[in-house]
Parts: sequence; C-alpha cells; structure tokens
Amino acid sequence: MVQSAELLLDSGLDSAVRREWATLSDADLPSQNRHRGESNRPHITVAVASSMPEDVNDGAAVRFDPFDVRLGGLVVFGGRTITLARLVVPTCELLDLHARMLEAVGEHSLDHLGLGRWTPHVTLARRLTPEEAGNAVRLLSGTTEDLVGSALTLRRWDGEAKREWRIG
Repeated sequence: MVQSAELLLDSGLDSAVRREWATLSDADLPSQNRHRGESNRPHITVAVASSMPEDVNDGAAVRFDPFDVRLGGLVVFGGRTITLARLVVPTCELLDLHARMLEAVGEHSLDHLGLGRWTPHVTLARRLTPEEAGNAVRLLSGTTEDLVGSALTLRRWDGEAKREWRIG
C-alpha cells in the first residue's frame, strides 16, 4: 500500500486547483473533485515508498521550511489509463527537498520518484480515457495560466491505515 510524503499548498493555490477540479466535474469529466475523503486535497508528492523509516514518520530525517511554488501548464501521463495534472516548476528548494527525502527513504523508495525520473505535479484527474483527456485539456487549456503560492506543510500519508499527519 502507498506510503508517501506530500507537500500541501497554501489556501490560494489549494482553492485554485479545486476550481479546476470543479470545472472538470461540472463538465461530467473525471476529476479529483469526485474523491470526497477528508485527506484528498491538492498536493505535490515528494516521496513514495513501500515503507517509511521511523525518522521520516516523526520528522527527524528531513527538515522542512515553507517555500514558493509555481504550478505551470498541463501535463498528460499515459499508461493503462490517463492522468491529467498541472506541472510544478522545479525550484532549488523543491529539488533539494526531494533529494533529501529520497536519501531519508533509501531503498524503500519507488523507482518512478528517483532522481532524474520524478515529474513534480499536482493531479487534476485520474483514470481518463483518451477522449476524456482530450476534452479535459481543451476545457482547461484556455484558462491555464501559472498559479503561484507556497508549499506550507509536509505531510505523511499512510495509504494502508488511511491516515495523515504533518512531518518536519
């Protein structure tokens, strides 16, 4: 089950992403808006692992200080189904945090988040068909300008226990 560390966004960025989720839902397209769980919120995943070391869980392994974040254009990830997301423009602070998280997680880290393989993003919709992905991109592309704000909190998500907590 998924064990992750994620950046949560300030209220302005969170609201802006939620408006995009709502735009997709209002058009009857898949959207993160459909997931009503309390822990479902816009975020940037910085580490995913099969298990997390205790010093990551309690915040001892990685110091976190809030930093500025810019969400750029749309990106489409392929696979069995399609994911639509907003790219996160990499900054020194973001890349440094990612590298420190990978070091702290060690061999438990999942390969697709490794150095040189990670694409920082905020998910807008999952499990889209090709037709839905095209419609979603057309719908959002006319209003997609960069969104600027801050990453305020580093949280741990335990997908097995379905619980979250702040770290760092």
